[in-house]
Amino acid sequence: MSNITIKTDKEIIDRILNKAVEQILPSKEALEKKLYSGERLNIYQGFDPTAPTLHVGHTVTMRKLEDFRKLGHNVIFLIGDFTARIGDPSDKTDARDSARKILTKEEIDNNLKEYTNQASSIIDIKNKGNPVQVMYNSTWLEPLNFADIIKLASEFTVQQLLKRSMFQKRIEENKPIFLNEFLYPMMQGYDSVMMDIDVELGGNDQLFNMLSGRDMVKTHLNKEKIVVTGKLLTTAQGDKMGKSEGNMIELSNNAQEMYGRVMAFTDNQIVDGFELLTSATMDEVSEIKKRLTSDENPMTLKKELAFRLTSELKSQEEANSAQEYFETVFQKKSTDTELTKVSLSNEQYPITDLMVELKLAPSKSQARRLVEQGAVKIDDTKIGDWNMGISLTHPINLKVGKKLLRVNYQPRT
Repeated sequence: MSNITIKTDKEIIDRILNKAVEQILPSKEALEKKLYSGERLNIYQGFDPTAPTLHVGHTVTMRKLEDFRKLGHNVIFLIGDFTARIGDPSDKTDARDSARKILTKEEIDNNLKEYTNQASSIIDIKNKGNPVQVMYNSTWLEPLNFADIIKLASEFTVQQLLKRSMFQKRIEENKPIFLNEFLYPMMQGYDSVMMDIDVELGGNDQLFNMLSGRDMVKTHLNKEKIVVTGKLLTTAQGDKMGKSEGNMIELSNNAQEMYGRVMAFTDNQIVDGFELLTSATMDEVSEIKKRLTSDENPMTLKKELAFRLTSELKSQEEANSAQEYFETVFQKKSTDTELTKVSLSNEQYPITDLMVELKLAPSKSQARRLVEQGAVKIDDTKIGDWNMGISLTHPINLKVGKKLLRVNYQPRT
């Protein structure tokens, strides 16, 4: 599409460079220079279909893909249907989970069915002016023979791969590192070579793999690939929220589920939620931060976040309906007589401690099992993270099995 005019819109470029960005390598200035040069760049992000749905964490950098598309650049939405079979190593502490399960081709094909439709809530993939390319890395990875793989592997050293933090952690904990996991960074790096990539986007947890691709682009194409990592949405304890952790808002969730899961956020996730998950400008984010540190009720801001995210990913009509449902079923339900009401003197609790405190579980280990079994809900949103911190700055409905309590914070007098 040589007739496409490359735009140098300052507002969009500033947003690409500054909003929800963790790192830009080799530098922000290098990317800024490229964006103002008028050169049409090849931009991509890869999505491994290891689960049947994308989640809101993916939308952080998907919004940047859409910004690059608006500027006229060639955007590639890469589905890692081959790399999903290898499995990018996770950093879970549980030995049985640290190495990902190897998926079959059938499982992967089933998982990826809705990916482009879900991504279309953020990226205008099929627009006529500058459509996004949807590609699959099995196209070039599957035909590689053993000799090809050995040749590519010769570009890496064991010492280089062992620098990856999660491998270091495994070694310290005497846990296995499988050879297929060693090969993953090489395969992801080769994607950049085959697509002639100028800029790769991804979460900050993908930095090692993205830098591997940067090295391979330099070796094979003799040019510099720029790496942009987005900030990760984390729990109150600073742990990643994502598909591997089972605690993320999925794009397949309906509007009521999406709205309700945002309402389960802790207060310290509100500002990040606006910056990372919505189209809010950085000026708006700064204003949200000011309001949060004032006397304004955090519940008001959380409802604004829930409404905005739901309306942007679904529709305003569905967001209105979801908000009405939440207010009717949960906020107004606080006066219903069938709810047992409990007041606690602490404002923050880990979910397992809260369950034990309220005698909804006999021990923390049993509380953890109940969370893992999907038996725990807050305001009708299932809790998937047993490390989750619970804020009682506003009353919550806590349901464990069939037991339902209305819990709030009551300061000591």
